[in-house]
Amino acid sequence: MNFKMFAAGAAALLLTCSAYAEEWKAAGDAIKTKWAEKVDPSAPLPEYPRPQMVRSQWVNLNGLWDYAITPAEAEAFSAEGKILVPFAVESSLSGVGRKVGKDQALWYERSFDLPKKSKGMKTLLHFGAVDWKASIYVNGKLAGEHTGGYAPFTLDISGLVKAKGNTLKVRVWDATDNSWQPRGKQVNAPQGIWYTPVTGIWQTVWLENVPQTYIDSYYAVSNIKDGRMGVEVAAENLQQGDVVRVELLEGGIGYNPEKPGDKVLGSAEACGVNGKAKLDICVKEPELWSPDSPYLYGIRICVSRNGKVIDSVDGYTAMREIAVCQNKKYSKRMALNGKQLFHFGPLDQGWWPDGLYTAPTDEALRYDIVKTKEWGFNMIRKHIKVEPARWYYYTDAEGIMVWQDMPCIGDYSKGVLETRDPEIQRGQKNEWSRDSFMRGTDCDVPQEWKDNYYKEWSEIIDALKGFQSIVVWVPFNEGWGQFDTRKVVDFTREKDPTRLINPASGGNFAFCGDIQDCHHYPQPAMNAVEGKFVNVLGEYGGIGYPVEGHLWLQDRNWGYGEVMHNQKDLMDRYEEFAELLKHFVYCGTAAAVYTQTTDVEIEVNGIMTYDRIVKVDEPRFREINRSVIELEVK
Repeated sequence: MNFKMFAAGAAALLLTCSAYAEEWKAAGDAIKTKWAEKVDPSAPLPEYPRPQMVRSQWVNLNGLWDYAITPAEAEAFSAEGKILVPFAVESSLSGVGRKVGKDQALWYERSFDLPKKSKGMKTLLHFGAVDWKASIYVNGKLAGEHTGGYAPFTLDISGLVKAKGNTLKVRVWDATDNSWQPRGKQVNAPQGIWYTPVTGIWQTVWLENVPQTYIDSYYAVSNIKDGRMGVEVAAENLQQGDVVRVELLEGGIGYNPEKPGDKVLGSAEACGVNGKAKLDICVKEPELWSPDSPYLYGIRICVSRNGKVIDSVDGYTAMREIAVCQNKKYSKRMALNGKQLFHFGPLDQGWWPDGLYTAPTDEALRYDIVKTKEWGFNMIRKHIKVEPARWYYYTDAEGIMVWQDMPCIGDYSKGVLETRDPEIQRGQKNEWSRDSFMRGTDCDVPQEWKDNYYKEWSEIIDALKGFQSIVVWVPFNEGWGQFDTRKVVDFTREKDPTRLINPASGGNFAFCGDIQDCHHYPQPAMNAVEGKFVNVLGEYGGIGYPVEGHLWLQDRNWGYGEVMHNQKDLMDRYEEFAELLKHFVYCGTAAAVYTQTTDVEIEVNGIMTYDRIVKVDEPRFREINRSVIELEVK
């Protein structure tokens, strides 16, 4: 399938808001990235949002919508102005820049027409992410609801739509940190390491036409020892005798789904049973994915009935294996494709001064990943946030491993904790075993919110497990909202047995999972070591360096430890830390995470400023990082 051809078709179908473009301008006067001026209010983030499963007929619903903020109990609203979707209402690029809170609701409204050739087709309405509780109405009727700020969801609105003149309304409620919902670094009273709330739609909204029987999802798992690729395909409304066929296509380094290869390297087909088909493809002389050689295979899936293809999707996958190994010094390490590899990368918060959770453009989204690779790192720890699918596609294509955090449901920091309702405060006053295995207590999380945690974590894993760059799941961080750790690890393992689990990065270690993780600021150090687990330094560094003209606020900026005032001092301290880190690597440390990719709000700990100006001497920085990764440790 020619991706560019159907992207052009989608562009022709794009419902623009050009008549209202003059009504939009970025809110506030805080710093912005260079990409902010490239945002087109008639077509923001126009790229196809799901690179792993591409179809030709789709409509992007991003753009200017009517909005209002009402009391939470309100059942209707009158528009107050325009908001630019998919930027959260608090962000500058939304054009609004207002906070909401648990006592209010945020409303959206727009009209849309169906794509051409919709007769006989189902219409699916996709939301990349909406934080936190979304109620969706189509032509005045409730189409569905979803809770969770980080996972995509889809509604079949076929029975509610007409060819032209449809009305779409979305109501959002979000308590942020005055609740037990997963919310990462968001707080209602930003300070220190806690940032501005993100409410509402913050990823692409789009329509898709599909046949009555259609492919819903697929999951590919490689067996590199046997040279085989197992693929499980789920499809809606499969009939007896329907045949599912999967083809593995020639790809290459930097594989791009816009240019899928035509050469079929292997294939398999099977009849669907109970809406699923499991297939096994032999891969001769498999090309393995790694940071040094990020080879991606194209993948094409078709459903046929009586010899005729009734649905097909194009995507990609990779062959790689992550495992625990033991070196000659009897310390546990991590192995990629059977070879020991030290994991080294930055803590990546994924925040933007202009878009908050949402990068202003697709070019900006890719930029941080490309720079991280250029700096000589081989890993990113995606810190208590989940990114759009295109971000993970770029980590797959560029070749950088990902440790994926679950967004936290709590914290115990003074100041922000005191802004919450009493029951929330009480439940989050647990003890953090920062320097010991023997201390540490769970948060007092109500069962309702434990159930919600599992529900949202399950959705996140399901949405992300197809991206082969992800090698480690991290359910908890530093005891923030941590509960029932062993049960959570078992749950995670059952959801995905193919990856390693870091139960609690820097948190309350529970002698489970694969990894024991310490945090130490500013210089690298291992507070505790456990010989039966992979030992990693999950956070260190945070060397502060404020750059005038590139600060979120002019005062109260801070870094961990001493703040530097020029590039040379910054680089000298970074190299000093790297040499110290090497001693811990020799003694068994298998990975390290440096804080952090960018400044965020009043934190000036970044390798780049918040608006993406690089602070470091890049050639020297890369050389230092490669010297850590390439240490000969036997």
